[in-house]
Amino acid sequence: MNNRAMNVLIVVLFLLFLGKQFLFVVYETEKAVMLKFGEMVESDIPPGLHMKVPFMHEIKKFDARILTIDARPERFLTIEKKAMMVDLFAKWKIIDAAQYYVATGGLETKAQNAIFQRVNEGLYNQFGERTLHEVVSGERDQLMTDLTTDINKTIGAEFGVEVIDVRVKRIDLPDSVSSRVFDRMNSEREREARKHRSEGQELAEGIRADADRQRIVIEAEAFREAEHIRGEGDAKATSIYAAAYNRDPELYSFLRSLQAYRESFGNKSDVLLVDPDSDFFKYLNSSMGEQ
Repeated sequence: MNNRAMNVLIVVLFLLFLGKQFLFVVYETEKAVMLKFGEMVESDIPPGLHMKVPFMHEIKKFDARILTIDARPERFLTIEKKAMMVDLFAKWKIIDAAQYYVATGGLETKAQNAIFQRVNEGLYNQFGERTLHEVVSGERDQLMTDLTTDINKTIGAEFGVEVIDVRVKRIDLPDSVSSRVFDRMNSEREREARKHRSEGQELAEGIRADADRQRIVIEAEAFREAEHIRGEGDAKATSIYAAAYNRDPELYSFLRSLQAYRESFGNKSDVLLVDPDSDFFKYLNSSMGEQ
């Protein structure tokens, strides 16, 4: 490398050094303030390329994106004095770089601690006005919305930040409380089960009684109909017998006698004491039935 090239390289490096001392860049994801001997002279510097005076001006840059605070679980009490362990996180961002630097000195951890403290204080107040059921049910979203609104009323002007959202990741009950809640839920379910069983038995008894009543009614109607049919059959049979008797009384009397003989002498072990001259044997003594 010749002297000329070396000189050019030295000049380029010197210019880069001067550019670094006189120029600075603020990116879209950053917020920046300018200090002059420790005193703020420019705040919320817009993104782009800017100039500064070396050794006089100092540039402080902060992350302008939405940041997350993943808080450690904390113990809170409801209006019923029931304890619960709440694990939550908060989303926040810097809205006023100058106020943020004045309040925190540019330390992100200091801002996070302040936000975390405000969130905890708000949760203590919000949980203390609600029951356990309200905290874990649908009112939890409204609770977080109210909490975020309350925090932003003061923390924006004090720290130059905005809390975007506060969300609960998990709610646990301490072991002592969990066992009592489980026992209470178990007893409530048992009481509800007994109620359902009692109502079921009462309904079953009603259905069974109605079925028995319907059975009795159906049997009575069937018996009445059967007796009616039987009566009509007996009447018809009697009418047929009467018509047959009127057509030939002698034949009818003979057939009846034969039936009586058949039934009387059907069993050889039976003993029958009858006067031979009685009317019972008139068709045995004469084919014409004469004595």
